[in-house]
Amino acid sequence: MRQNERRVEVVVVTGASAGVGRAIVREFAKHGASIGLLARSRDGLEGARREVEEAGERAIAVQTDMSDPQQVEDAADTVTRELGPIDVWVNVAMVTVLSPAVDMTPEDYQRVTNVSYLGYVYGTLAAVRRMRERNKGKIIQVGSALAYRSIPLQSAYCGAKHAIQGFTDSLRSELIHDGSHIDITTLQLPAVNTPQFTWAKSRMPHHPQPVPPIYQPEVIARAAYWAAHHRRRELWIGFSAVKAIIGQKLMPGFADHYLAWMGYHSQQTDQPVNPHRPNNLHEPLSGDFGAHGEFDSKSRSFSLQSWLNMRRNWISLTSLGLAAGYMCYAKAQSKRARHRLGCRHRH
Repeated sequence: MRQNERRVEVVVVTGASAGVGRAIVREFAKHGASIGLLARSRDGLEGARREVEEAGERAIAVQTDMSDPQQVEDAADTVTRELGPIDVWVNVAMVTVLSPAVDMTPEDYQRVTNVSYLGYVYGTLAAVRRMRERNKGKIIQVGSALAYRSIPLQSAYCGAKHAIQGFTDSLRSELIHDGSHIDITTLQLPAVNTPQFTWAKSRMPHHPQPVPPIYQPEVIARAAYWAAHHRRRELWIGFSAVKAIIGQKLMPGFADHYLAWMGYHSQQTDQPVNPHRPNNLHEPLSGDFGAHGEFDSKSRSFSLQSWLNMRRNWISLTSLGLAAGYMCYAKAQSKRARHRLGCRHRH
């Protein structure tokens, strides 16, 4: 490599075949990254690979069940061998079940935990083992406001998001202790318009939906790309996520009762759904579902809160500059006023 030639960034995205993961793949490809695509769906992976190559970048698709640690390690080795050392690892892969806790089976809990929690553990550790050799790298955990404030009907998924938070905080402290330059950022998401509401296992009578307000996955993708190149412990995305997190800290009991009243209806549309519809809990569905779900008409493609959050340092500096400028102006005006008053007294 020539001295002035910049090495192409190598990124791994789990859950890359659809939803938020697919949108993140597109965002990194737009910025010139080579991408390792990890997911179960062959059709979705092929669609993602094709989009990266159409953007003029390299991609390698590796069918991977994130609940299997050996598959995750093998996938990381394949990406490193084919694309080069991994710079950024983004954990997104998840499954969920919409159901009251008393109706869940042990197999439901085990599967959601294995993918949505342990998949993050296996992915993170695979990344750390390879990044340690160069003492550099970025890991992004795509989390959720549900890591702070659980909601009814998603006890397994909320438990997994809480667990990711605990695991990540522990690992982060260990990396600091070791003097490591590996950095971790957690994105805490709002409701997002993804295909999971089309294919998630559900025991409820009506069609699942994200709890409004709903954001498009591109909002998350832009935040993920920003987080990959800035040091930030956590990034809260969307004012609804901020309200949920802060509300849990200030009024958890009120939130319990509010969600008991609103949490069932807000996660379902008015349309009935077949409780035996195909789901992706254990096996991926055939077809390429892309990034968006069924709620485009109800979804927001921009978050002012997220935009401001990613620019808060500049906003703070600008505010301090304006405040300092105003103080200097006020001081000068006061000095002039005193000078004029003194002139009047002398005359």
